[in-house]
Amino acid sequence: MVMTAAAYRESLRARRPRVFVDGQAIESVADASAFAPGIAALGVSYDRAADDTFRPLMRPVEQSTGQAVNRFLHINRSGNDLLQKLEAVRLVCQETGCAQRYLAQDALNAIHQSTYRLDAEAGGRGYHQRFLAYLGRVQDEDLALGVAMTDAKGDRSRRPHEQAVPDSYVHVTARRPDGIVIRGAKAIVTAAPYVHEFLVMPCRNMTEADRDFAVCCAVPVDAPGVTIVARPAGRPGEAAAPFAAKYGQSTGVVLFDDVFVPWERVFLAGEWGHVQHLTTAYASHHRHSCIGARAGFGDLLIGAGVLMAEANGLALREVPHLRARMIDLIKIVEGFYACGVAASVYGASDTSGAFEPERVYSNVGKLLLATQIYEMHRIAHEVSGGLVVALPGPDEDHNPATAGTLAEVLRGRADVPYAQRIEVARLLEDLTASNTAGWYSLISLHGGGSPEAMGLEIFRSYPLQDKVALVEKLLDRGVAAKAAQTATDQPGQCCATGCRVPDVPPAPQRLRR
Repeated sequence: MVMTAAAYRESLRARRPRVFVDGQAIESVADASAFAPGIAALGVSYDRAADDTFRPLMRPVEQSTGQAVNRFLHINRSGNDLLQKLEAVRLVCQETGCAQRYLAQDALNAIHQSTYRLDAEAGGRGYHQRFLAYLGRVQDEDLALGVAMTDAKGDRSRRPHEQAVPDSYVHVTARRPDGIVIRGAKAIVTAAPYVHEFLVMPCRNMTEADRDFAVCCAVPVDAPGVTIVARPAGRPGEAAAPFAAKYGQSTGVVLFDDVFVPWERVFLAGEWGHVQHLTTAYASHHRHSCIGARAGFGDLLIGAGVLMAEANGLALREVPHLRARMIDLIKIVEGFYACGVAASVYGASDTSGAFEPERVYSNVGKLLLATQIYEMHRIAHEVSGGLVVALPGPDEDHNPATAGTLAEVLRGRADVPYAQRIEVARLLEDLTASNTAGWYSLISLHGGGSPEAMGLEIFRSYPLQDKVALVEKLLDRGVAAKAAQTATDQPGQCCATGCRVPDVPPAPQRLRR
């Protein structure tokens, strides 16, 4: 089944999560104005999948069942699947800024890989079959899943088992014949109030002493003992926020207070040695998705910048410095997106049959967007001019004492009415100079891990020794031997196919850009 946005909103009414926002209890998430922009954003992922225009992109066929499913619940099986996912994420983020729902696909693929590996190495514990049964239900019902991965962490210098407050990490407090009991806090959960279920995952490598913290499971959003402390999605109800009042993203702290989880929903419980594989696989999938998301956001900046320049009376073709800045913005957006394409093409299938993006390209692309998001905003500011700084408030549009004069003096081109020019300017302010803009910068920087984490993964996976070997061939033996003593012994891991060019997958349905 593939739901529409209307059906998704209605499905939220069947759940009764315990949610607080700004100190107030929320009776009905589906009807709360604070979450309306977030629900609208997720709704786009449903409506795009229900629209036959986007069927090849948004409704892939799940290999294990032969059924068409929502793209954001699909297990990737090929490089073409990854390319299609990248395009799908960009498509929905071109409208919403951040689709949010793609995190679920990243987590499902990582859990698919990890449970298969765990059962193969630990002797048939049944985790993978449990997961496949759960995946089938989620796909059949077209559920929205929140990824509860980032723990509160407490004292960052201490491991989970060393924390003065154990609940700063989610952990198992009891193992019963029928399931486990968990408690603790997940500090950053995207879309927490308006999903159907949470995928609880560990956020860091573990030691044997941390085994109680090595837990991965699925928990309904309204399970007894779950409390969500959320922030509003976007800027609901604000006339000065033409974008963020329509589409936004809520995040929440999710508290688990002795929550019971039956075994059929448990995918890891104490197998601490498998945590690193799970978290690293998720990071690879998620950073790949983030590339598509920020490319979609970049498309909004490019389009708004062009419209603003034109409303100011300037043609980019005829103003060299503005044309150059727009080329810079395009270079940034398509540059990191190209890393996502490369990660798709050079990805590889693991033993579970899931196809993972190539890790170096995924991390390089994510690192580029994380650090260049601020430059994207700066370029948009330069192209748009200074009107954004001194925009009259929306109420002035209806003030009889000022509206007429403002409409005359703040108009640019004669064929572009004041109302249209001011609308584009307010959109640019919302996207690049508001609290929403700062928040987008922050999630671009830290979402999916910090720049340091991405740098470490690049260093760990990059074939440094292969590059040393190239240079050694050019040097005499004496110098080469000396160089080898100081070289980092880094095994070649960059591409699963080595230097052989992989088979190029069929071209995915492309967006009009």
